[in-house]
Amino acid sequence: MRNVLLLVSLLTVNTALSQDSLNVLPAVVDTSWKHSAIISANVTQISFTDWAQGGDNALAYALFLDGKSVYEVDVIQWANSYKFGYGQARLGSQSTRKTDDRIDLESVLTYKIGTYINPFASVSLKTQFAEGVTFDAAGSAVSVSNFFDPAYITQTIGVGYQHSPHLKTRIGAALRETVADVYAAKYSDDLETIPEVEKIRVEGGIESVTEINWPVMENVIFNAKLEIFAPIKNLDRMTVRSDNTLSAKVNKYLSVNLNVYLINDPQIQARTQIKETLALGFSYTLL
Repeated sequence: MRNVLLLVSLLTVNTALSQDSLNVLPAVVDTSWKHSAIISANVTQISFTDWAQGGDNALAYALFLDGKSVYEVDVIQWANSYKFGYGQARLGSQSTRKTDDRIDLESVLTYKIGTYINPFASVSLKTQFAEGVTFDAAGSAVSVSNFFDPAYITQTIGVGYQHSPHLKTRIGAALRETVADVYAAKYSDDLETIPEVEKIRVEGGIESVTEINWPVMENVIFNAKLEIFAPIKNLDRMTVRSDNTLSAKVNKYLSVNLNVYLINDPQIQARTQIKETLALGFSYTLL
């Protein structure tokens, strides 16, 4: 009986000590990863009934997801960013037309050996979700692109420079693959190998990426990203992409966004492509 009582006493003391230990020891939280994600939606609807001044019914929507996941420990930083966007619009009796379509993924691994200048390796992918069409004067649709047709994959190794948290840039030797299928003649074909049409074009070159994250005011922020790829064989035929967004937070859920996206790609056309979007919509911070 004494042995039983002694055993019960020891178990009780051990349990109490274990409970105290649980209360004293702090919870272990992994702070190596930092995540952020914002989802936004813009909807515009106009309807007319017996409206003497004329006009067409209209419906437009756009959905966006912008996120980033950063792993940082000791001298290693692994930054992963992703941008998705899709929108459509319908005017009057016309068919529904796409207004936005974007898949943009990027992963950058940096080895921090200094305060400002550090080596990095990166990979990025750019493509779209659905078929893209243009319309002629008669209103007939002409298909010009689709999912992974084209897709741009770029791998780069080089050095990055960041003097402040608002501005960073990097430059390095790059390898870019342009992948296409049905529309290979427009996007991936090498014009020097006529009549053969390549579905994958591989180019070595130099890539430069500069990013700005500038808080203009307490509720206004300016984000810009300039990407330049210059192929070694044709340095004068470099591709330039500039993505610029001015965002103003109205309140916790409403925001105004002005985006100007420019693409200068001589492979596609000689003139610079420009897309401008001004939207008031709902936004929600997921992480």
